[in-house]
Amino acid sequence: MARPSWNEYFAEITALVAMRSTCTRRKVGAILVRDKRILATGYNGAPSGVSHCIDVGCLRDQLKIPSGQRHELCRGLHAEQNALIQGARYGVAMDGADLYCTTLPCIICTKMIINAGIKRVYYKEGYADDLSLGMMEEAKIELIRL
Repeated sequence: MARPSWNEYFAEITALVAMRSTCTRRKVGAILVRDKRILATGYNGAPSGVSHCIDVGCLRDQLKIPSGQRHELCRGLHAEQNALIQGARYGVAMDGADLYCTTLPCIICTKMIINAGIKRVYYKEGYADDLSLGMMEEAKIELIRL
């Protein structure tokens, strides 16, 4: 049995993290890695102590909001946001880290990723947000589709 590459290893862990998601529309996982070590993880869902969409329903579905639009009209945080927040909460510096994510980050997450000093983003699926692609290119963040 062959050992997985580092990218395969982290991609599989990211998929496992996504399974914790409480979003009814899309399950997303993210991990932040530096020097082959996991710094923080995150999945999409409501803030701690707040009802989750799997329990109370999806506001975005009720309002018929298409994917990639009106991110502020959602109970949940994105996986990337939760990973960055977890790092900040526990005092883990993210500068120079890589982000592994099941989905290409949206523009809101992209701006946070840029300011956190993330250098590379590995992702599995695309996302309907061309602005995020352009901004990552301008910030010289390397994008690698797995």
